[in-house]
Amino acid sequence: MRYALYCGTLAGLTSTMALMLLARLEGHSPWQPANATSHWIWGDDAGSRERADMRHTLLGLLTNQLAAMFWGMPFGAWLASRPSRDASAMLRDATLMASVAAAVDYLLMPKRLTPGWELALPKRSVAAAFGAMALGLALGGLAAQSRR
Repeated sequence: MRYALYCGTLAGLTSTMALMLLARLEGHSPWQPANATSHWIWGDDAGSRERADMRHTLLGLLTNQLAAMFWGMPFGAWLASRPSRDASAMLRDATLMASVAAAVDYLLMPKRLTPGWELALPKRSVAAAFGAMALGLALGGLAAQSRR
């Protein structure tokens, strides 16, 4: 459980920070990716909302964090059942998990249940956000491993 908690928490935080930074670099509001994530309730127009508000931003941030926690569970369970690994092996494994998450989120899920980041950012930034998720999973795995 410790692995899942650490991995999911850090994956959510790193992906959220990356999304905010990527939005700024793309010339958008840092709140747009979080707002876009609320599209599962409010529709695709959520991705064009530039201001932070309780209705879109809070729901989007919470949805993203819960989704990261979801992906942290299988990754954490897999790590807990294996021997300790070094940072490069952890990052490799986390990158594989984030790739699975991206494939499931964007190839298997109905459009309404995707992260919605593509409503606010170009594909390269969406891919970079999944890279940040991988980094968070790896950092969480390393932190949980060191607490063993």
